[in-house]
Amino acid sequence: METHHRILYVSQYFPPEMGAPAARVFELSRHWVQRGHRITVLTAMPNHPTGVVPPEYQGKWKVQEQRDGIRVQRCWIYPAANKGFVKRILNYFSFMISAIALGTPQVGDVDVVIGTSPQFLAAVAAFAISRIKRVPFIFEVRDLWPESIVQLGQIRNPVIIRFLEAVEMFLYRRAAHIVVVTESTARVLQERGIPAEKITVIKNGVDLRLFSPREKDPRLARQLGVEDKFVVTYIGTHGLSHALHRVLEAARQLREHPDIHFLFVGEGAEKERLQQIAREHRLSNVTFLPQQSKTVLPDYYALSDVVLVPLRRLPLFTTVIPSKIFEIMAMGKPIVLSVDGEARRIVEEAGAGRFVPPEDATSLAQTLLDLKENPPVLRQMGDAGRQFVETHFDRSKLAEDYLHLIDRVIRNGKGETP
Repeated sequence: METHHRILYVSQYFPPEMGAPAARVFELSRHWVQRGHRITVLTAMPNHPTGVVPPEYQGKWKVQEQRDGIRVQRCWIYPAANKGFVKRILNYFSFMISAIALGTPQVGDVDVVIGTSPQFLAAVAAFAISRIKRVPFIFEVRDLWPESIVQLGQIRNPVIIRFLEAVEMFLYRRAAHIVVVTESTARVLQERGIPAEKITVIKNGVDLRLFSPREKDPRLARQLGVEDKFVVTYIGTHGLSHALHRVLEAARQLREHPDIHFLFVGEGAEKERLQQIAREHRLSNVTFLPQQSKTVLPDYYALSDVVLVPLRRLPLFTTVIPSKIFEIMAMGKPIVLSVDGEARRIVEEAGAGRFVPPEDATSLAQTLLDLKENPPVLRQMGDAGRQFVETHFDRSKLAEDYLHLIDRVIRNGKGETP
């Protein structure tokens, strides 16, 4: 008879917030609830990436709610937009303290605590709660932190960097198990002395029911004025990591091709600057749109002829796999990827897109022109991507793999034979 577990998932981000962290936590938790487990997500009041807390959460220290059978315990956070280093650090620390002080009494009895990073102060809170509850702690590493913010130039003080690296290694060593989302990250941790048997790779996946091929919505196309255009879309955070100014440079180079139009969908620290650049260069072939809910995102993917996945040219990003590539492939849309390393290997193995060197605007512009002239190639890439994620990246299968790991960790923590 299957044992049903009480799982606490600590994540600063959760729907209605958008992005990969919130989507991963929600979709995994939803699957585990459907399998009969009791899932509690300890998270913050929604505020990412705008720094604006919705009215129904304002002025509250804690809120408890249900979402698709998941028990969601929210606690106070210092809200901050996804820009400005000092405010973001206050945002991170406030959630850590609030999660421990306000969240621990609210979550009840649990069998295991999962803490997801970045930012890893949320994982510090998860570790503290696991010690209070005397249960195993699983450290989920979706991004190498603090290395990512160091390479982005957000922290330069060597004392702070050494302190954060010490906390990082402490969490690796004290975790009962470590879950990473890329093979590259697993190799990095092993190089740092973490035993291979303590690390499991459970990659991001996609909800194949929500993200599936569909026809363009003619009303949306008319509303955006792109009925007869070759639509190049970026969907996601407009942040420091994404080198979107280079995409705008490609749009500037393609101004003489009025049948090519760029859509930028989302919010983030760089959005105002990007809009200013577009105004200065009078880029009439660019449209900025606000962040869209997960349920309507498929309509924007369906509207697109090509979807962009860019990141800056930094060594760190050769180890990441942007989770949006799985959504794009599930929608049957071709990808133009400007991320080298593991993500490039996946897209090229799938035959689902083209690689363009990161931050190379001229190569991007030329690649888009080539693809526009080859509709059969676009269809082939889209079909190949859908088939690939159906085989390898169905979120429900990955959630089941994770569940087997959780069961093993809990049994080991109790001294039972798995």
